[in-house]
Amino acid sequence: MIDMDTGKDHEVKDLSLAPQGLKNIAFAERHMRSLMRIRERFAKEKPLSGIRVGLALHITKETAVLVRTLVAGGASVAIAGCNPLSTQDDVAAALAQEGIAVYGYKGETNEDYYRYLEAVLATRPQITIDDGCDLVSLVHSKHPEMIKDIIAGCEETTTGIIRLRAMERDGALKVPMIAVNDNKTKHLLDNYYGTGQSTLDGIMRATNILFAGKTVVVAGYGSCGKGVALKAKGMGADIIVTEIDHFKALQARMDGFRVMPMADAAKEGDIFITLTGNKHVIRPEHVTAMKDDAILANSGHFDIEIDVKGIKAMAKAERRIRPFLDEYTIPGGKRVYLAGEGRLINLAAAEGHPSEVMSTSFCGQALACEHAAKNRGKLAPGVLMLPEEIDQSIAVLQLESLGISIDALTPEQERYLASWQEGT
Repeated sequence: MIDMDTGKDHEVKDLSLAPQGLKNIAFAERHMRSLMRIRERFAKEKPLSGIRVGLALHITKETAVLVRTLVAGGASVAIAGCNPLSTQDDVAAALAQEGIAVYGYKGETNEDYYRYLEAVLATRPQITIDDGCDLVSLVHSKHPEMIKDIIAGCEETTTGIIRLRAMERDGALKVPMIAVNDNKTKHLLDNYYGTGQSTLDGIMRATNILFAGKTVVVAGYGSCGKGVALKAKGMGADIIVTEIDHFKALQARMDGFRVMPMADAAKEGDIFITLTGNKHVIRPEHVTAMKDDAILANSGHFDIEIDVKGIKAMAKAERRIRPFLDEYTIPGGKRVYLAGEGRLINLAAAEGHPSEVMSTSFCGQALACEHAAKNRGKLAPGVLMLPEEIDQSIAVLQLESLGISIDALTPEQERYLASWQEGT
């Protein structure tokens, strides 16, 4: 039984960690200037006044800055973690100390994970913010009576959007869901640059392995896979990409990477990183073909991309080598190492994306909540995009926070772009 600090509106690991959490949140705020600009406006305008917002997000210092922004906008907020290994316990303690309803600790049991989601739903949120679709999925599967009161939801990650579009195709999605993940500002900074850096950070913290000279197998060449491949290449690694999409595979090859099926890549890789949003991309038959001392890591949202149960079943021996690194001895005597229990490695073994990256992502979440509140009752059920002008406004805020200015069209250029008569 885990000893927790439990109160009427919180359940966290240790409230005495709050002072360090407050320092970390303050440090994040210094590097999230675009979101802080939105907070200043929210504090004046109160666009979320009286609205209950329920979150299932990684409880990190960056998420705490979002929570404070929503509260500044007039919302009441309840938050649970969206991954058993991603909560930063000092940040959870700091939020609890500030009176936020917060439920989560690093290393949650599966039972506690879902109990905490239920605790958030017990506040009867009118706007949901999800990272992986678990919160809105629970609403539809177990609490359909809540649907009528939900203004809209917001989804943070690619995996969640995949699930939401499946719900939409099946006619199961009954509330408007804003695909914040699909904002240009989110895809560019979060998926590409953020995942690229933070994934390698997590693997290095778990293993202290040298990337230079290694063969890194990147499974999936979406925005996240592109970012990881770019960063690993920059550290001196040889990159192999595995894909099921012909265009993405072609793009990977044009970017200078080798492309092959996982069955072939398994024989060559030293480090394997999954970023697909799909199930069992690395299976026992692949592990059997791997080199001795191969390292496996997942940077997709759920712990299903690597068939961990299958590897455990085939292993002759298993032991924990160091925090977030487990050794499996497989038939034939080879050993493979699984980082972060097959969970989201950048948050399991590290701290997730840098604050500057999450600033733009959480600008999208804050403005999506405002958009939903302003259009209450006008948004149709389904997966929706945030209007282009709002996405552009986030880019403006971020550029301004970096002290960067750009050109503007002259009247002559505007006339030219609006016309068709002028040619060569």
